[in-house]
Amino acid sequence: MKVAVPASSANLGPGFDALGLALDLHDQLTGEITDGGLEVVVEGEGADDVPRDESHLVVRAMRSTFDVLGEQPAGLRLTCRNAIPHARGLGSSSAAIVGGIVLARALVDGGSERLDDAAALQLAHELEGHPDNVAAALLGGLTIAWLDGDRAVAQRLDTSVPVTVLVPPEPVSTEVARDLLPADVPHADAAANAGRAALLVAALTGAPEHLLAATDDRLHQSYRASAMPDSYSLVRALRARNVPAVISGAGPTVLAFARGLEHVAPDGWELKELAVAARGAHVVEA
Repeated sequence: MKVAVPASSANLGPGFDALGLALDLHDQLTGEITDGGLEVVVEGEGADDVPRDESHLVVRAMRSTFDVLGEQPAGLRLTCRNAIPHARGLGSSSAAIVGGIVLARALVDGGSERLDDAAALQLAHELEGHPDNVAAALLGGLTIAWLDGDRAVAQRLDTSVPVTVLVPPEPVSTEVARDLLPADVPHADAAANAGRAALLVAALTGAPEHLLAATDDRLHQSYRASAMPDSYSLVRALRARNVPAVISGAGPTVLAFARGLEHVAPDGWELKELAVAARGAHVVEA
């Protein structure tokens, strides 16, 4: 089976750990059941860095899915053709997890009925630790994710907005970015973000004229500026020009809801103009 899984951007400014957006940039994963052993082939992004054994994140997600389905195979051959940059805030780990889950359930008879999207989201959340990126990678479009007790839940919405990502050459780990966040924030900042996150959903689903105001954030981007000063400076410069721009996920990629930004891309950065991916992870070939 071959599965395509999209990149994703979380937070989108004020929607910290809640909002996600699937992007039309896909990793392709091909899985085959064999008589024994494990073979992992990786091409493209991360090919020089990721392991080729049971610790590979796609393999781990597949093994967890096979366990849930009670169908652990004797052997597995996995080929990953990666287009999503690693450690850049574009959901590469979530794509690996969701892609592995969808690929494994596709390889098992009746897997999609036995592990539906709600169960797949819960498993992905347990493996990733937060539901925002995995919801977008699984469902596509714009997603709002939250926890009902220990259960991950998501609502998918349609959106069609221009997206440009500016990807710097150097990575920033999610762990480093999260460690910079304070344990407490001012009540006024939390209230401001709640209002802007609600406005952002409206802006992305029918009122794009409010995108600049809707992408204002007080909860995480400024606290992480020391880990990605060039990215934070670029966001501020774009917003000063009335371009709705944010740090994508934990960074350091900058995401803007605009086109024609080639002239502002710093030297060495990669600019990608993307559409919103309407579909989440899905089988493209059997």
